[in-house]
Amino acid sequence: MHSLLIAFCQWVENTWLARSILESSWAFPYVQLTHFTGLSLWVGTNVYLDLRLMGVGKTRQTAAQLSEELFVWNWIGLCVAITGGFLLFSISAMTYVNNAAFRTKLGILIPLGIVLHILVQHKARSWGRTDKVPTIGRIAGLCEFLVWLSVITAAVLIPYFSADPS
Repeated sequence: MHSLLIAFCQWVENTWLARSILESSWAFPYVQLTHFTGLSLWVGTNVYLDLRLMGVGKTRQTAAQLSEELFVWNWIGLCVAITGGFLLFSISAMTYVNNAAFRTKLGILIPLGIVLHILVQHKARSWGRTDKVPTIGRIAGLCEFLVWLSVITAAVLIPYFSADPS
């Protein structure tokens, strides 16, 4: 592993904030709650738009209208999720960077999901002007949905992938 990354992880683990969370009997659950709340907003609003693009659910609004309505909540969710996630990472950074599921989640799936979401969110304005979403929009919604399902799967697998094979 790159020495700069190791130095960063060691530094993060030794910050007053990481130490405070780790040493507190109540802080960790609130940090975890913050992360999960942000994830619920981010992934929930993404999935809602993806399902609308795929033609699943109620059609009271076009996909373009739904994308516009959820836009602010969607990005607030991402900011909250990143904040909570970084705080969780900070208390055990070295363990996380050595974890294959975490590296897959953070290094591949989340960047892919964010880029795909930006594209879907942007294109939903033109794809979703009517109740009939074009095939490319349905496929893009399905792809984004599957990427976020993969992110969740990788997150759930983190405890099962330890750096120490014993």
